[in-house]
Amino acid sequence: MKDDLSRRRLLAGLSATGALLAAPAIAQQAELAEEAPEIVRRNMAGFRAHRWQDYFDSLNNGAILVDTKSRALHYWSEDQTVFKVYPTSVPLTEEMTRRGRTKITQKVVGPSWAPTPSMKKRNPEWPDFVPAGPDNPLGTHALYLSWKYYRIHGTHDTRKIGRQSSNGCVGLYNEDIQELFDLTQVGTQVLLI
Repeated sequence: MKDDLSRRRLLAGLSATGALLAAPAIAQQAELAEEAPEIVRRNMAGFRAHRWQDYFDSLNNGAILVDTKSRALHYWSEDQTVFKVYPTSVPLTEEMTRRGRTKITQKVVGPSWAPTPSMKKRNPEWPDFVPAGPDNPLGTHALYLSWKYYRIHGTHDTRKIGRQSSNGCVGLYNEDIQELFDLTQVGTQVLLI
């Protein structure tokens, strides 16, 4: 019984000491955060961080790398002050997956959607057209690519993110596509691997 009480006192003392030792570091970190302006905005995620130099010659117009294997989209700003990683949905099958270099050709807020001929063939029950709104599979924003029918877009169905669930496009949470939409421009280079 005495040994049990001694262990409890020791653990309680270590706990208190650890909190006391950490207090100056926490205070110093808060102090630095107030004094220093944010220079580089980062999004820390559980994905493998890629280096842009391994995939792009330059960051002219910014760069997007979509890693279909890890289901993540990486974004670098042209001036290298912003690096973001977003979880994505990727195509259902290898046959629907397109890889290679493209670029953003158009940016649309509140996109409408129409299934491609191959989608309609696979799913004849799908509507021919869906206007912007909560039932639209493209979500709130869409980045059109130079490849016909391919987009980076949002989704209202958040269960799709992190899965093989698209018909070829890259899907993001609506809040993520809105942020990426604001960061990118027509001409931003895109590479799908």
